[in-house]
Amino acid sequence: MKQPFHDRVAVVGAGTMGNGIAQTFATFGSQVQLVDVNPDGLKKGIAAIEGSLARIVKKGNLAEADAKAIRGRITAATDLKSITNVPLVVEAVVEKLEVKKAVFGQLDAQCPAETILATNTSSISITEIAAFTKRADRVIGMHFMNPVPLMKLVEVIRGQETSDETTARVTACCEALDKVPAAANDYPGFVSNRVLMPMINEAVFCLMEGVATRESIDTVMKLGMNHPMGPLSLADLIGLDVCLDILNVLHTGLGDDKYRPCPLLRRMVAAGRLGRKSGKGFYDYATN
Repeated sequence: MKQPFHDRVAVVGAGTMGNGIAQTFATFGSQVQLVDVNPDGLKKGIAAIEGSLARIVKKGNLAEADAKAIRGRITAATDLKSITNVPLVVEAVVEKLEVKKAVFGQLDAQCPAETILATNTSSISITEIAAFTKRADRVIGMHFMNPVPLMKLVEVIRGQETSDETTARVTACCEALDKVPAAANDYPGFVSNRVLMPMINEAVFCLMEGVATRESIDTVMKLGMNHPMGPLSLADLIGLDVCLDILNVLHTGLGDDKYRPCPLLRRMVAAGRLGRKSGKGFYDYATN
């Protein structure tokens, strides 16, 4: 098999998505540099990878030696300047345009001209992110799904200037990771979140207005619509702050009040009830 161009890759951001992306690339043979400017966040990201691999081994789906080899292909760093000569960088920082602007501006300045800069953004314009660089033809969206090691889909989103060559290389990269690439154009929320987030938002409105309990809302969608997880449970998994950020992007970008975030969602985020990652969202996840 022809050696893929992503034999060396850098992943920026060691959070839930970033560490999952790093693990996936390493599983398929890439040497991965995982970078997070927050040392504690980086430590947690590496621990999450090790925990994930341990669970796969325990289930009998991976040999212990293979898990060690995967972990051995991942190096950690806290300095973005450490990323230099790699053919592909995947950004997975918080869903804030100003943060992505700073990351892409620095990566553009220090990486070789041929390096492809991909973003895992779930809603922000690829074209707008690319405008922070001098290589708009080599900026593209690679929107992985959570949990990354298990979910097959990757939305591949072209910005206004993304080249055919960049798109073809990234599409081939997804296939080499045993993922299914789905092409999307650069509009707010792309496909996945433009469809998903209004459903989650409407479920929150149903809860706020007393239409049903959280359990009933989730049960209706699981058993009635054959969804593997109810919308409120899914929101907790995604992170309520992330859901709010995406809905704000949809509301602003499309100018339609049907994307207006539910006031209850805003209130919960303001209170720090962010879902699983904070221990409490629509459900409680506190451990003894």
